[in-house]
Amino acid sequence: MAASLVHPSAARAALRAGASATRTAGLAGTSFVRGKATLPDLAYDYGALEPAISGKIMELHHKNHHNTYVTNYNAALEKLHEAQAKNDVAAQIALKPAINFNGGGHINHTLFWENLAPKSAGGGDPPSGALAKAIDDAYGGYDKFKEKFNAALAGIQGSGWAWLVKDKETGQISIRTYANQDPVVGQYIPLLGIDAWEHAYYLQYQNRKAEYFKAVWEVVNWKAAEKRFAA
Repeated sequence: MAASLVHPSAARAALRAGASATRTAGLAGTSFVRGKATLPDLAYDYGALEPAISGKIMELHHKNHHNTYVTNYNAALEKLHEAQAKNDVAAQIALKPAINFNGGGHINHTLFWENLAPKSAGGGDPPSGALAKAIDDAYGGYDKFKEKFNAALAGIQGSGWAWLVKDKETGQISIRTYANQDPVVGQYIPLLGIDAWEHAYYLQYQNRKAEYFKAVWEVVNWKAAEKRFAA
């Protein structure tokens, strides 16, 4: 598979454009530039993360679930463009939940694939450098951080994500949870996220989600998180 991925900043920009256009609907000078999201290729084969995550889960998660978010997001943006052309403010406002949900699903999964890697490519290696120091300072060590992170994952009611984020103003890191497909936006930069939706683990782990939360660290790609932290 191709190693290139759609850069998450481009997806976030498109999501912000859609949300901004909705918020400012009907105002003079408001414009919206159409652009389509695309399903990113993975930098590894579907089976490369086994046994932590099965190849079948990765295939379904990527080709079916993520692709559905992309398809629905593009459809919502097309409808938004049509509503703007007609100056239909009510229709634009009504599309905001679909843009947030599907656009967020696209952003979150694009980042998630980058957050994973086969062991042969460094998956499971602990964090290093400045991010490792920040984790040590904030949580007292990597193992304690993972305990806190897994507790946050276990505490999600229903579907959602847990993220290690960086505050844009203070530079401090923290663990935050987000419901459904809400993306990390605003004052925080997403560094590393774990998908807690059932489709991410149920085929392999069934109701034993705690086993998935433990196993996923064996293929976490801290190199990607370190680049985001330094950016």
